[in-house]
Amino acid sequence: MDKPGDCRNDTVTAQNVLMYIAVGSVPSGRDGGTVHALQALDATGERPGDQEVPGPGNLPAAVARAEHRRPRWIWGSTRPVYPALLTAGVTVDRCWDLELTRTILTHSGSCRPSPYIDALRTAAPRIDGADPPRLLLPPPPPPNQQSLFEDPARTSGPALEEVIGQFRDQSAAMADAAEPGRLNLLVAAESAGSLIAAEMEHWGLPWRRDIHEELLERRLGPRPPDGARPRELERLVGELRDALGNPGLNPDSPQDLLRALHRAGVEVRTTRSWELEQHRHPAIIPLLAYKKLSRLLSANGWNWLDAWIHDGRFRPEYVVGGVVSGRWASRGGGALQIPREVRDAVRPDDGHVLIVADAAQLEPRVLAALGRDAALATAARGKDLYQGIADQGFDGDRAKAKLAMLGAMYGATSGESGQLMPRLARAYPQAIAVVEAAARAGGPGAAVGSHLGRGCPPASAEWLARQRTTTAEEQRRADGAARARGRFTRNFVVQASAAEWALCWLAEIRRRLAAGPVPQPRSRIAFFLHDEVVLHVPGEFAAEATTVLEDAARAATRLLFGEIPLDLPITTVAVGSYADAK
Repeated sequence: MDKPGDCRNDTVTAQNVLMYIAVGSVPSGRDGGTVHALQALDATGERPGDQEVPGPGNLPAAVARAEHRRPRWIWGSTRPVYPALLTAGVTVDRCWDLELTRTILTHSGSCRPSPYIDALRTAAPRIDGADPPRLLLPPPPPPNQQSLFEDPARTSGPALEEVIGQFRDQSAAMADAAEPGRLNLLVAAESAGSLIAAEMEHWGLPWRRDIHEELLERRLGPRPPDGARPRELERLVGELRDALGNPGLNPDSPQDLLRALHRAGVEVRTTRSWELEQHRHPAIIPLLAYKKLSRLLSANGWNWLDAWIHDGRFRPEYVVGGVVSGRWASRGGGALQIPREVRDAVRPDDGHVLIVADAAQLEPRVLAALGRDAALATAARGKDLYQGIADQGFDGDRAKAKLAMLGAMYGATSGESGQLMPRLARAYPQAIAVVEAAARAGGPGAAVGSHLGRGCPPASAEWLARQRTTTAEEQRRADGAARARGRFTRNFVVQASAAEWALCWLAEIRRRLAAGPVPQPRSRIAFFLHDEVVLHVPGEFAAEATTVLEDAARAATRLLFGEIPLDLPITTVAVGSYADAK
């Protein structure tokens, strides 16, 4: 099936020839400058016709004219190109983001060695152990393709010949992969994600500054002059100084605070809230309150409002695939960490509602699909997978069932979680075998992969050398490093596969919004966080939008795993404030 915005693997038939159009720069002939050019390509990168040079400022019009043919746009990166098209009122159905694809191919175990793949891997960073999977910037490109992935100072971006050459190299690597169908789906989904991220940034998340400011004044007091503490924080500082007998205490200095606590007999190693809560002292309550309000001020206070809220919209920069597991990250604004304290400021426009959808217990359900574990699939048939597990093998104790499953996915081998693991392994041997195999591979330094072929970086040569130790102390450190890497790879296979499901869910939502009963352009994907999607739609179409979300979730499951007896259900709610969603 070949539909707008679909993340399915593109097919080429005699009746429906998929068209690719590369976007890059060519010399303008004046002052050494460049202009945009378009070049139609076939699936192998060959050129069936001449290039088109729209001229300065005419790229959006040229893209709009070609879009009715439903091409797949090939460009170095979505970020430098698509926002300008959106500003001009032009949207595209699909693209091939060469930079995102390059990152995927660099680490995918599905790719066979080739000069192109070898060059990528030589330049790629290594991760010796990350718990949980961490941010990963794209590796440097091969030496002969440096300009393709530079942050383009020129409006016309990388050279057209570089774009076409990179597309040919990537297409050849994917065609030769061990599982080209899965890898093609991953690249298509990741590229669809880049379009969605740009669209969310362009349209923005509705944000009521007046409500946010009222919340800040209620919690902190009036806005203070720059450099001064708000009234409520100043009051708490006074309480804290009195309780610790330290009139000059600066609670914003961890070292100063630790010394004051120790002098008062509060023996803590850090000033983290969870550790402070274990102690009884008159200073603890005002200190915890100060920390909470100080976090609100620094993360989402008045300065944050000034920097990030404009024209009633929050427009952060999303980083697609910014985490090594494929999860998204964000640059600035804390878009993926909107705290509950300020969610009430996220309000829809007049006549609209927010439809908040959450994929319930996504990662353990994905684990059931990866292991084709019929018993775990049975436990997952209800809305509450953990209760299903508890009823099957933990005497109905949901807390123990959840602790055991989280321990299996994150590598908890000690304490109560470790004690419960044998019971979980007996109940769900196929699912647990998936994460155990990943941990066994990762511990010695090998790489593992997701369902569609996203790979984690292999261990570095230095890390491997440290595993060949001679002294008892060196061996102890090496064993600890191996266990940490095993925890990382254990979680990677589940988290990365869940991220792939979420990407396909997003792409299906986008496609169905464009083609379905909910009217455009007033219906948007407004926010995305790992396993949660927020739509902004006209109120009278809330029911239709909910159906779109649910149908898209079922389609994403079939797309990744085929027809399996397992649901990945979502919960949806229509709200007038994001704070009311949970």
